[in-house]
Amino acid sequence: MSGRLPLPPQIIFYEDSNFGGRHHECSGDCADLHSYFSRCHSIRVQSGCFMIYDRSNYMGHQYFLRRGEYSDYQRVMGMNDCVRSCRMIPMHHSSYRMRLYERSDLGGRMMELMDDCPNMMDRFHMSDFHSCNVMDGHWLMYDQANYRGRHFYLRPGEYRRYSDWGGMSPRIGSIRRIMDL
Repeated sequence: MSGRLPLPPQIIFYEDSNFGGRHHECSGDCADLHSYFSRCHSIRVQSGCFMIYDRSNYMGHQYFLRRGEYSDYQRVMGMNDCVRSCRMIPMHHSSYRMRLYERSDLGGRMMELMDDCPNMMDRFHMSDFHSCNVMDGHWLMYDQANYRGRHFYLRPGEYRRYSDWGGMSPRIGSIRRIMDL
């Protein structure tokens, strides 16, 4: 055992590409980043994992970032220069469990997940889920198979409608656990 404690989560937003211009450091959730910078062209995640959002209060398009450097993240992710909020994703070290339902308000047939699923249609013979209950762990849900397309961060709790997790439709292509990287 090394005895070293893990680094606290930290993300740094830069106004210019290649980590130039004014910057703002953040080590947790921030519902409104607009007062710290007007545009963002590069990001450095020193430690931890974060979701960034193009609207305040964790709304709008979501983008998952893990430890690393994003010198021109807009080109890679297809995002504009509006980063308006961020959420730190706590690392989870125990079991993972989620229930998906074919109807709103946790109704209809239920499917349970405890591991990653690269293709919801292959595994459950359906891909439209209208609600879910995350009992354990933190998850990323994708609108396409094989962890591609638009993605959504789910933390423990009930999501009574697909709009509760930010979805525009009930279509889910794949789901993966956010694990200690």
